[in-house]
Amino acid sequence: MAVTIEKALELIYTNTKQKSIKIIPIEEALGYVLGQDIIATHNLPPYDNSAMDGYAVKVEESGKCVKVGCTIFAGDDFQGELKHQEALKIMTGARIPLGTQCIVPIEDVKECEGGIQLPKNLTLSKHIRFAGEDIKKGMLLLKKGQQIDAHQITLLASQGISHIKVYKKPRVALFASGNELKMHFEQVTDYQLYNTNTPTLLSRTKELGCEVEFIGTAIDTLDDIHEHIKSALDCDIIITSGGVSVGDADFTKEAFSDFGYEILFDKIEIKPGKPTTVGKIENKLILNLPGNPLAAALNFELFGTSIIYAMSGKSAKFINPIQAKMKDDFKLRAGRRTVLPGYFDGEFFTVCEQFAPGMVSPLAHANAFIIADDKCSHIAKDSIVKTISTKFSFCSKEFHSLIS
Repeated sequence: MAVTIEKALELIYTNTKQKSIKIIPIEEALGYVLGQDIIATHNLPPYDNSAMDGYAVKVEESGKCVKVGCTIFAGDDFQGELKHQEALKIMTGARIPLGTQCIVPIEDVKECEGGIQLPKNLTLSKHIRFAGEDIKKGMLLLKKGQQIDAHQITLLASQGISHIKVYKKPRVALFASGNELKMHFEQVTDYQLYNTNTPTLLSRTKELGCEVEFIGTAIDTLDDIHEHIKSALDCDIIITSGGVSVGDADFTKEAFSDFGYEILFDKIEIKPGKPTTVGKIENKLILNLPGNPLAAALNFELFGTSIIYAMSGKSAKFINPIQAKMKDDFKLRAGRRTVLPGYFDGEFFTVCEQFAPGMVSPLAHANAFIIADDKCSHIAKDSIVKTISTKFSFCSKEFHSLIS
């Protein structure tokens, strides 16, 4: 019996085990998921410092002509104290000398006899960056389960952190099956096709931060599929395409059953891709996708990405749709939840002009898709729909309904 999309996702998340932890230098951390909380070990800035190139002065000297003492540069260990009727020239980032009440930018002063003329109405603490105003010691900087990007590496470096705990990246093995399939570097006859699914899924799983192994293309025999499965068993996730329907040459699920394959579901109430199957061999997750390229790619975006998110250690692991307005009216056949590829421009969603399960061209032009409810036969122009991006990861810590 076919399961709903919601039930399929629930089974994926309850049966997927997170990867274990390793320690890496922060220079290699981009794209990894943090395996620990990061607590600030010191203030940032660590000391009061000047936000401008200017003069350290006292507020009581407003409008006065004052003499100029020494110049303090960033990095100087200046131990002196600002005196009355004096200004100390100071550069951006330099530590504020004792007795300073504000900084006056260079462009706001004028020369006068014996020094500089300060502007009137000086303001206490103006242009001073105080110790800890950015980060305070003991503050929670990053949470376990956050994915590391360039700006989080900024935070780590600011604290002098050289190594962090991260979740290991999921290892994915890929192969397709079908006598008619040839790789893009092989010659095809007029009764054969290029295998587009494996290069697509290989690229997409890499985009999602996985370590990926291409096992090859299996012919439609149990023995050959067995050999491909054996080669894939040292990975965390095995993704196949083709051979999961009910045809005479569809051996994929049968082949996996000889390795202790526990099927979680083998049909989904979705169009296209009803025969999409997910199961497990011990802690390994198996995703068997249909052979039709568009069906395989769209079902991967729902179920493959969910397996990867669940295994990655991310705290925000649930697909989060983005609300959009329909650009045009669209009619469809009710009866099954239908995946509609299209283009989201930031405000409107436009369904691809032409698409079918066996096509590849819509994948290049679409950047998102919507899932129409099974009772839906018409989506009106300007109505609100839930788009799911295929070009970037937009996730949430809570599950959200994906159905329009």
